[in-house]
Amino acid sequence: MKYQIGKTGRVVVARFEDGEDVLEKINDIVKKEDIRSAVFHLIGGMKKGKIVVGPEKEELPPTPVWKELGESHEVLGIGTLFWQGDEPKIHFHGAFGKKDMVKVGCLREISETFLVLEAVIVEIEGIKAQREFDPASGLTLLKL
Repeated sequence: MKYQIGKTGRVVVARFEDGEDVLEKINDIVKKEDIRSAVFHLIGGMKKGKIVVGPEKEELPPTPVWKELGESHEVLGIGTLFWQGDEPKIHFHGAFGKKDMVKVGCLREISETFLVLEAVIVEIEGIKAQREFDPASGLTLLKL
């Protein structure tokens, strides 16, 4: 295990409107505000999304199992943000519910707001961390 200790910096509250790409807009905020490390929470609705719900088998590198949200879902989740080179890289896991069906997974690629979605981004100061590609897992992982 490796860890670092930081402290809370700025707090950003954002509201995303119907049809906005959530992952893209969070990236826009952190680039504009030069937030290098953060944790964030999302709550609201999404009408499109693409999530990874686990690997096919427990082996490295994993083959992801993808599910798509093709209609409105409630969403609640938490993510982290650290940079990979010159770009911020988001890692977000959430619960996505519609009627009696709930999916839990890692949101990637597509993330379109339904009606309204709120984010609270909490900057972490004093952390020297970044994301790097790990050839063994085939994933971009946190490096401390």
